[in-house]
Amino acid sequence: MHMRGFTLIELMIVVAILGIIAAVALPSYQGQVRDGRRADCTAVLMQARQLMERHYSKNYDYGTPAAVGIPTKAPIDGDANYCAITLVAAATTFTLTATPQGGQVGDGCGVLTINQAGVKTAADGTVDACWR
Repeated sequence: MHMRGFTLIELMIVVAILGIIAAVALPSYQGQVRDGRRADCTAVLMQARQLMERHYSKNYDYGTPAAVGIPTKAPIDGDANYCAITLVAAATTFTLTATPQGGQVGDGCGVLTINQAGVKTAADGTVDACWR
């Protein structure tokens, strides 16, 4: 009589291989998700900067967050909140800040900022790596 099926050793080898693949793939996937969320945060900052400049061109003043209508979170739509967007403005200067929230807190760039001159900063990483 010939038995068909898998032995316990064969099943354990498959489980071990899947475990190794998962151990390598999961951190890479999580890094890509953080990068995508950071890109969304930087896009919202750039959009908010454009709104500030548009307001300045009409009023010769950067105004308040309510007057300009800048977004307060990234992404703008939906329930998710990966970055809190804040504005500190004076008549001729402003600084927009994106502070990581929730799962984005572990991101290697930390707090991102941009000002009226277009100067970008990243608290924990390099500007080139964080603002791509």
